[in-house]
Amino acid sequence: MVVGRRTGDLLPEAPRSAKIIVLKRAPLWRARLDAIRADPPLLSSFVRLAVSSHHPSGKLRYLPSLTRYLAAEKPAAILAATAPFNMIAVWARTLAGSGASVIATEHNQLSAETVGNRKWRYDLPPDLMRRSYLQANAIVAPSEGVKQELHKHVEIPTDRITTIHYPVVDRELLQKAAEPLDHPWFAPGQPPVILGVGTLKPQKDFPTLIRAFARVRAVRPARLMILGDSRPLKGDFSYGSKLLKLPGDLGIDSEVRFEGFVANPFAYMRQAALFVLSSAWEGLGNVVVEALACGTPVVSTDCPSGPSEILDGGRYGRLVPVGDDAALAAAILETLGSAPPPRSILEHRGAEFSAARAIDRYLELMTGSATPLAPLR
Repeated sequence: MVVGRRTGDLLPEAPRSAKIIVLKRAPLWRARLDAIRADPPLLSSFVRLAVSSHHPSGKLRYLPSLTRYLAAEKPAAILAATAPFNMIAVWARTLAGSGASVIATEHNQLSAETVGNRKWRYDLPPDLMRRSYLQANAIVAPSEGVKQELHKHVEIPTDRITTIHYPVVDRELLQKAAEPLDHPWFAPGQPPVILGVGTLKPQKDFPTLIRAFARVRAVRPARLMILGDSRPLKGDFSYGSKLLKLPGDLGIDSEVRFEGFVANPFAYMRQAALFVLSSAWEGLGNVVVEALACGTPVVSTDCPSGPSEILDGGRYGRLVPVGDDAALAAAILETLGSAPPPRSILEHRGAEFSAARAIDRYLELMTGSATPLAPLR
């Protein structure tokens, strides 16, 4: 496992047998120079970035270190994730003279994930991404929605993009879901718990979920619990302050809990009366799959992209417009007020997103005979 930083809540999940290599960051000028050496026509792209005062992701600074690693270790395949690492994997392979297959994977919406006036994630223009992505042996999207966006905004031909759903459901998930949960909100006789799971950042649009819950609470007893890492709030004090104050402003603070990061969210999913995804955008929406695998009813925004694919257009859970707290509340009330679908049906749908199925498809790409397209000139 080759990483930029050896940190994060999920670090303990790395297999003990895995060798973890931490790349070193080089000066940005050195990384850009190496990228131009790998593909000289990139010079014009970097000049345009400099003139526009845009600053590409700092992850590009790992290029020289990754090049040295590939030259020394000579791996058979490289599975890269997110635009900066996809690009430097292609460039490092060229610089190292490596014969490794590069599998570039895009995990989220590109044009939708905006901050302020930024049009693109990582401030990487589409032409720069297109040049490098088309030199990969394979390009993978987690959903048809992300695939179509790569085609539309980056002009990647659809026949060059393979859709592979995330490897979500495995034996470990099911075992964790069956573990006992010692929490007073889930004790017998307590009001039904509506669960939201996700990092506390604007993409997840928890304010809409909280406003929807206030509407639900005006009609019937219920509680809302949100699991998720709160660290992103430290970088956005205005958003974080408003989010954490919102339950109090709506008079429902005693019935809303921000539980923070939990090591086993699946036990909570299994016990919840309803799981709700309120996101403004997603790559696929793993938590929707996880909730289904736990046998829990789901309500989700019909955001780009993934939830509609997972829920089969509404067959396995209600879909509502993004940002519409009234529609979300109505769907929650309808779901809580009706007989829940048999757990077996939901679990079977979740099982279709199994880790084994995804792993087999990735291995086919890594060991296949696909060859990269020639660099664009």
